[in-house]
Amino acid sequence: MRPLKPVAPGARIALGAGFFAAFLAAWAWVTYGGLVPPLFLASPGKTLAAGWSLLTEFGFLGDIAVTVFRVVGGFLIAAVIAVPLGLLMGAFKPVEAFFEPFFSFARYLPASAFIPLLILWAGVGEAQKLAVIFIGSVFQLVIMVAVVAGGTRLDLVEAAYTLGSRPFSILRRVVIPAAAPQVAETLRLVLGWAWTYVIVAELIGASSGIGHMIMDSQRLLDTGQMIFGIVVIGIIGLLTDFAVKALNRWLFPWAAL
Repeated sequence: MRPLKPVAPGARIALGAGFFAAFLAAWAWVTYGGLVPPLFLASPGKTLAAGWSLLTEFGFLGDIAVTVFRVVGGFLIAAVIAVPLGLLMGAFKPVEAFFEPFFSFARYLPASAFIPLLILWAGVGEAQKLAVIFIGSVFQLVIMVAVVAGGTRLDLVEAAYTLGSRPFSILRRVVIPAAAPQVAETLRLVLGWAWTYVIVAELIGASSGIGHMIMDSQRLLDTGQMIFGIVVIGIIGLLTDFAVKALNRWLFPWAAL
């Protein structure tokens, strides 16, 4: 191994699969070997059986769809507001000076702390859950997009001025194309954080969703169902991650140059 030396695609897949295999083997060893009681950690087989029961008998696919809707909806609302504002903050320093202190303060506020207020303001319906994801995503997105846009090469900006471009034309022709690949990568990262917020939102006052199922399973001491719900979240997140990466490579081929 050498620092920063790329790994071949085949070796990367093999290494990644190898970790999952080792993790599954360790899980099977501690559960089937009796090192951990089933009450505290279900075995892989029991988890699969519990998952099959959830899918075939308890309509778990509906819970998955509801949770995906909440994540995507709250995240898109945050992105629609955060990306343009972040680009303006990164490109124009007076805008950054006006907004940055507040967003730097707000991004340290945990989204879960707003849940009692959001229940008071919006009830326990979908608006409250979308608001939790929005609050958990928007402040981080604004700051991260502003940092990316502010890192645009100055020589490109100066060249655009030399060619007669005006400030907003530079934003459209220079800053946005230069920042777009990293902004897309930022959206991919924050989308992963949004999944943590939706589960927190569904733990309180929810009648559907993966988080609601996990809480119901906790009351029944069914660790198989709880683990299956957690695994489903991970699988959806991993598939989404791969899909967004592929989309970014297709949309921004110049980022690899």
